[in-house]
Formats: sequence, structure tokens, C-alpha cells
Amino acid sequence: MARAGKTKLPQVDIGILGGTGLYEIEGITDVRELRLETPFGPPSDAFFLGTLAGKSVAFLSRHGRGHRLLPSDINFLANIYGFKMLGVGRIIAVNSCGSLKEEIRPRDIVFSDQFFDRARRRSTFFGEGIAVHISFADPVCPELVDVLYEAGKALGLRVHRGGTYISIDGPAFSTRAESRAYRLWGCDVIGMTAATEAKLSREAEICYATMNLVTDYDVWHAEEEPVSVELILENLRLNIENAKSIIKRAVAALPTVRGEKCECGRGIENCIVTQRDLILPEARKRLHHLIAKYIKE
Repeated sequence: MARAGKTKLPQVDIGILGGTGLYEIEGITDVRELRLETPFGPPSDAFFLGTLAGKSVAFLSRHGRGHRLLPSDINFLANIYGFKMLGVGRIIAVNSCGSLKEEIRPRDIVFSDQFFDRARRRSTFFGEGIAVHISFADPVCPELVDVLYEAGKALGLRVHRGGTYISIDGPAFSTRAESRAYRLWGCDVIGMTAATEAKLSREAEICYATMNLVTDYDVWHAEEEPVSVELILENLRLNIENAKSIIKRAVAALPTVRGEKCECGRGIENCIVTQRDLILPEARKRLHHLIAKYIKE
């Protein structure tokens, strides 16, 4: 297992963020591990680097191997910054979620395009002497979502394009009252991680899309059993092979250069409001991979 030091890091096209085992995709070659240290601490686990459909990819298990980390324990900043250090331009995130709509059934796959963030964790790289305010009206990359959705359709899977993902802290699941309220707010699925990842990816100018694997009807559905860990794990196991198939097809279909619909690569352009000569050297160093092209040394 390699460990990043002062040598130049490998540069990677696509990041895949999800559970342990996602890197076990048929056709992936040259798999190797790489551990990174970031200015924000260590990521959840080692990155698995490889080649898939002619493109370099990096996989990261957000909860760590063996699912050791609660959502509140994940170092989201280190995870996304680690992808940035590797030069990743696109992140495909795979998340388990609960459904808040009758027509979105367990084992369906939802490519959400909006978030309602109720999590209270830190979701910015900035502060501590540098102020940045990103635009987040459209929080996912339309180009990346299109490719993923079309890949799912071509495979004959039950996929949904669009919808609102409500993000909660966890680790407890919702009460029935909360679940019913989220339905009244117009939310479609519920989870604990994607909104934070999407915000940080925008700040890192990385395209982000979330592939939500529906495991249950949360607790609002009177005719379904309440959500449980056993139910989630079983439905997730059944759907993970579909997720791998979508990833393999989508990676092959993604163009090398981001298209006109995508503005993710300019996520913080004109968004740094701090007077340049007041940005401290330690902030410049900490955020080098994010701000170097906008702030001259």
C-alpha cells in the first residue's frame, strides 16, 4: 500500500465515493491503495486507485472499511479535499436513502438534483480568515446526472431523475412526525451524507452527482414495516450490483472534457470576497488546491 509523501501524487479523472466494495467492479485494472494526509486530517480510509473503461478512477469508502464511522464522525472535508489533491474533476457518490414518496420504491435508484440540508455539521473549507460564498441554487452537475441516469435507463433499472434529498444528522432514523413533515415539505428521499459532500465538492470545483439507492420507506408508510438496519442492509446488498453496473457504463460514456452545461469547474470564481492581501499565509497554504489559481502568490 502506497502512502503519499513529498513525491508527486497520481492524477485521477473520476472519484467514486460510497461503501466498501464498490471498487470490485468487473473490468477495473491496476488496483492499488494510497493513503493521503490532507490539511484537514485523514480521509475516511485509503483511496483505491485503478483504471476503468480507459479512465483513471479513485474509490473511497466514506464510512471506512467495515462501516466504522457514523455520519457525524466522517471527515467530509478531508474526503473531498483528498479527491481534489488527486486532481479529480468528477465525483460519483453512492448513498443509501429512504423514500418519502409512494412512487419511489425500495430498490429504486434516485439521482437527486436538489437538497434540503438539516445537518448541523461543518460544510465549508473556508472561514478562519477567508470568506467565500458559493452559488448553490443548482447543487449537482447536470452533465454528470444525465450520463448516470441514461446509463441506468439503458440497463433497464428503476431510475428517477431529479428530486429533493433531505439530509439529517443521524445516526437515529426519523420519528414518524418528522418523516411526515418532510413529505409535506416536498422532499423525495432522506439520507445523512450527500448534501455536505455536494457543498464541499462545489467549493472544490468538482462535479458532483449522487446515486441514491432506496432501501426503505422511512417510517411514514403505514403499510410498510418501519426502517431497520436489517432492512437497509438487505436492500442495499441487492442494489449495489446495479450501482456498479451504472458506474461502469457511465464512466465509459463520460466525455474527457466537461461540457457547456457544466459550470462546476468555476465554482468559486468571483466568490472569494476577502481582500487578497489580508488572506494569511497559513490560509493560502491550507487551501492551496482550491484557491491557487485565483490568488497569486
